[in-house]
Amino acid sequence: MEPLLKITTVPLKFEMTVNNARLEYKNPNAQLQISKDAGGLKIKSDPIKLDIDSFECYNCINPTTRTSIKNAAEKGKMAAYEATAAYAQEGKLFLNAKIGEDVIGKIAASKMEVNTNVGIAFTPTARPELNWSDPEITMEYELDKLNFDWKVMNGNFEFIPGNIEISITQQPDVVIEYIGNPVYVPPSADPDYIPSTDVRA
Repeated sequence: MEPLLKITTVPLKFEMTVNNARLEYKNPNAQLQISKDAGGLKIKSDPIKLDIDSFECYNCINPTTRTSIKNAAEKGKMAAYEATAAYAQEGKLFLNAKIGEDVIGKIAASKMEVNTNVGIAFTPTARPELNWSDPEITMEYELDKLNFDWKVMNGNFEFIPGNIEISITQQPDVVIEYIGNPVYVPPSADPDYIPSTDVRA
């Protein structure tokens, strides 16, 4: 007789995931700031400079008080020299005089001589002093400059511990299955029923 029941056992199924411990470094975003310094062309020009010193020129026409005193002192000094020379010359004439010679007349005649030096002179007697400096030009060209400013924040480390994940994919079960033929009650209900020909008293 064949078995009428089929019993199937469904085992338990699960999946296990192991995550190892790890150390993660988190670095924030860096910031970059760019600034520009504009250059350019610079030209500096110094033209010729003329320095005119006309003090002496005006001083000889309209002398200052100091110059007037100095000129008067010079004239007095020259007059003293001329007077001394005149007296010396007159004394020399008296020393060399001869008997009967008119020495006084010669002296008087020399004093009566007309001085032809009238003191005419071109004015001004001094000319202005001229000083000059050479012209100068300076050219300076500077390129544009780019400035880079990096701002980086300090990162940090994070420790993530390991773990084990278990997930059940199939529950355990017992499957009972009837594999026999149907049992009809009464037996004559069976479509394949064949009446028995065995007639017994």
